[in-house]
Amino acid sequence: MSSSAGKIAVLFPGQGSQFVGMGKEFLATDPAAEALMELAEKVTGFPVRSLCLDGPLEELTRAVHLQPAITVINLICWQALRQAGIAPDFVVGHSLGEYSALCAAGVLTPEDTLRLVTERGRLMEREGLKHPGGMQAVLGLTLEEVLGILDRLTGNGTVTAANHNSEKQVVISGDFAALAEAAALVAAQGGKAIPLQVSVANHSPLVAEAVPDFEQAMAKVVFQSPTLPVFFNVTAAEEQEPAAIRGIMARQIASRVRWFEIINELLARETRIFIEVGPKTVLTGLLKKIVPKGYLYQGLQFDTPTALADCLRKLAG
Repeated sequence: MSSSAGKIAVLFPGQGSQFVGMGKEFLATDPAAEALMELAEKVTGFPVRSLCLDGPLEELTRAVHLQPAITVINLICWQALRQAGIAPDFVVGHSLGEYSALCAAGVLTPEDTLRLVTERGRLMEREGLKHPGGMQAVLGLTLEEVLGILDRLTGNGTVTAANHNSEKQVVISGDFAALAEAAALVAAQGGKAIPLQVSVANHSPLVAEAVPDFEQAMAKVVFQSPTLPVFFNVTAAEEQEPAAIRGIMARQIASRVRWFEIINELLARETRIFIEVGPKTVLTGLLKKIVPKGYLYQGLQFDTPTALADCLRKLAG
């Protein structure tokens, strides 16, 4: 079943959407969800189930644990959506969530998806320990204004625009001294910089040394052509060629997430229904900031069977 009300895009969240207890209801009621969780534990060697259900949050939030944990919950939700007969027109994912989108589009198997995000988490945690840093959400300024501020920094630290999430939400990433200087300039220009609960300066030069090692990990994995259109974080465009996708995904670690452009591309293609498939409502919240006034759309989200049933009712109505 696809919708007569317009094209459907499935959105997969990434780091920052985690919470202790995520996936609990699906795991308690759905044998297919349980099978995916068993696969995650086998592939990673981690107690993914207890990290998701019981935490502690500090251990769940470690990149090496968090990346497979969020991914398996995304895939459990995606599996339930497909079992309900929903066939989207597009799949996209924010940063880490892009791997769930690749799995949904048939580019990667669930096993290879979990294998790659575990290695990605391990490498990014390694780079975070070698090159300590963080991330801040800058609210109230455009990407051009934020880039102008970063150009004016006087220190010798590293900071970059990591995520372009909406017109006036840009996440910056870098070392702590440079972030502090940037935050002061942001405030002086009328914006607001909010530190994010992450342990690594993702999508910045501070993690770039992970790229060659991750390329080696990806070389051992088969990539297929997507069966559904995917708009990539690095390019905000589609790609069909498996070798090109492999290259894009290697660069993604240290490149800007072009989310604002991706959503605008989906809007340009008359996407009317957006379903956030996975924990929390971060991406549904960003949609409200991006979709222009007067554009009719539905922003749905689920991470439990009850919320999925509610989504299906809204889609049927």
